[in-house]
Amino acid sequence: MNPIQEYFYRIDEPERSTLLFLRKKILESDPENISETLSFGLPFFKFKRKMLCYFYFSKKHQKHYISFYHGDRLNHPLLLQEGRKKFKILLIDMEEDLPVELILELIKEVKGHIK
Repeated sequence: MNPIQEYFYRIDEPERSTLLFLRKKILESDPENISETLSFGLPFFKFKRKMLCYFYFSKKHQKHYISFYHGDRLNHPLLLQEGRKKFKILLIDMEEDLPVELILELIKEVKGHIK
């Protein structure tokens, strides 16, 4: 198992399946330009080798989240900055429907800010 797979398989269900589904959707949204690496022990998604977003777990909120680079340029009421300079996060509520369309739209917007 590669390190990225190991990251996901340390997460309990149903969170694991949810994050794997989101991972698949992100990678499929632009397979020629979006890649995945493990940085700081976390799965990072990159657009043309530039930082795009990553998954992590918030101890404060007790939820997984997706963190968007250039989040300081994104304006959406569900995004939280919480003192971060370049990133904003979107908490993933496992009890609700996933906002896949919103996530893909935010990724598209971040890609527009990457030069």
